[in-house]
Amino acid sequence: MANKRILVVDDSSMYQRLLSDVINSHPQMEVVGVAVNGREALEKMDSLRPHLVTLDILMPQMDGIQTLMELRRNWPDVRTVMVSSLTSEGSDAALDALTLGAHEYAAKPVSAGGISAIRETLNQDLLPKIAALCDLDCAGDMVAEEPVVAEQPDRAPGRFVSTQNAGPELVVIGVSTGGPDALTRLLLQLPGNFGVPICIVQHMPAEFTGKLAARLNAASKLTVCEACAGDRLQAGTVYVAPGDYHMVLERVGGTDVIRLNQNPMENSCRPSVDPLFRSAAAIHGARCLGIVMTGMGRDGLKGSEVMYAAGGSILVQDEASSVVWGMPKLVAQAGLAEAQVPLERMARAILDRVMVAEGSTVHQVGDTGDKAANASNHRLPGSGGRGS
Repeated sequence: MANKRILVVDDSSMYQRLLSDVINSHPQMEVVGVAVNGREALEKMDSLRPHLVTLDILMPQMDGIQTLMELRRNWPDVRTVMVSSLTSEGSDAALDALTLGAHEYAAKPVSAGGISAIRETLNQDLLPKIAALCDLDCAGDMVAEEPVVAEQPDRAPGRFVSTQNAGPELVVIGVSTGGPDALTRLLLQLPGNFGVPICIVQHMPAEFTGKLAARLNAASKLTVCEACAGDRLQAGTVYVAPGDYHMVLERVGGTDVIRLNQNPMENSCRPSVDPLFRSAAAIHGARCLGIVMTGMGRDGLKGSEVMYAAGGSILVQDEASSVVWGMPKLVAQAGLAEAQVPLERMARAILDRVMVAEGSTVHQVGDTGDKAANASNHRLPGSGGRGS
């Protein structure tokens, strides 16, 4: 099997060498070239024909954002991973890149721990992301077409299915690699008067989630916020789990209230999709709609099992429109998904189900809503911040 071809773009000769060493340690990946800036990288694209490009963000002559835009325009099938320092400015630029279609981000380790520590961090954080984008695992094998999944839940009488002709009261979404771009495209198609709350777990460091929520809020007709402990869910509002906190729901006085915790990671993630899905299913049962979108790993599978057993419905993003068809694939192969839906049709699929619950005609994409009304009075008195 031919090796996956990687182009490393970084203006630091030290990081060129470190990135190349880590990537070349994988038996099915090969660094076929390096470049010191985006202009040089673009000049090498046709001759090197890389499957994937790693991009530093801050570079002379042509930075990573400008390079990414050219790659998306002229080589749309090439995967891109942004590798840059996780400073405040760096996280802003990285989020720019993810929103513009970069497939993944990895923080550039600091050198305080020495070269060996940097190399180890790159091995643990960067290499699995590059491998997943190349349809490989970290051992060097192609990702199996039929991965082992958890036992399918009992579909006999134990599965509760509502006898009421009622739609979802809540939408919960789990997403990882490729998520910022996918979420932007999804939320842009939902109307401001969307009939139920939406809760999202996006795998992302704490430095990113507030900025992601702010950008989604600016782009969408919905009200989008980074969740705080004590938030009371309101229709037409989207709550993004803050980085490094699990987000779960609790029923208080007939209202769903957000709780945040730093319990152990699940599926190597915090926030994790599974705790959100479990808590949503416990409260709403058959009137909960789960969405599992593009991402690597297993997060969302166990939570989807619980939601399915409670009678809830689950949609997964289809393979063709996913950056990495890992999370949705496992849910689909476990027999838990009602349908596999292309990203461009996911909003329509959600609206078809949610609007049944309202007993009204389906809203057209482009309807407006009152963000100010949605944003006000959605928090319990005395609450706010993180932790619960």
